[in-house]
Amino acid sequence: MRITQGTFSYLPDLTDEEIEAQIRYIIQNGWAVSIEYTDDPSPYNVYWNMWGLPMFDLEDPAPAMYEFKKCREAFPNHYIRVNGFDPSPMWQAQRASFIAHRPKVEEPGFRLHRTLWSDGRRLKYTLEAYATQKPEGQRYREK
Repeated sequence: MRITQGTFSYLPDLTDEEIEAQIRYIIQNGWAVSIEYTDDPSPYNVYWNMWGLPMFDLEDPAPAMYEFKKCREAFPNHYIRVNGFDPSPMWQAQRASFIAHRPKVEEPGFRLHRTLWSDGRRLKYTLEAYATQKPEGQRYREK
C-alpha cells in the first residue's frame, strides 16, 4: 500500500531535481519553506516533527535542499515532506505540501478500527497505521 496524502502523492517518487524545482516554485511565490518528518504517516497525524525552523525570505532553493538532504540522511526510514507557507496577511496558511521522501520498505497500510458508542446504536470508525504497532523509531526498518 502506498501512502497518498498531499500534492503529487499519486505520482512516482520525485527526484532531487524535481524536489528542487518545487522548492523554487515555493520561493518564487514568496512562501516560507519548512521540512517535516515522521514515522507515523496516518492521515489523522497532522503534527509531524519539524526539521529546523521554517526558512523565510529565501532567494535560492540550495539552502532548503541542503536541509532536506540532511534530514533524509538523519532519518532514512521516515517520511519527509516539504511545505510552502504563505505569510501574506490575507492567507497566513500552508499553500503547498508534498511527501519528498518515503522509507525504502513496503508500506504496511492501515487497519479500520470500529468502536461501539455508549448508547449501543452508533459506531465510530478510526484508522490506525499498522506501522504504529512498533515503537517510534523502529517502524520502518529495511529487512
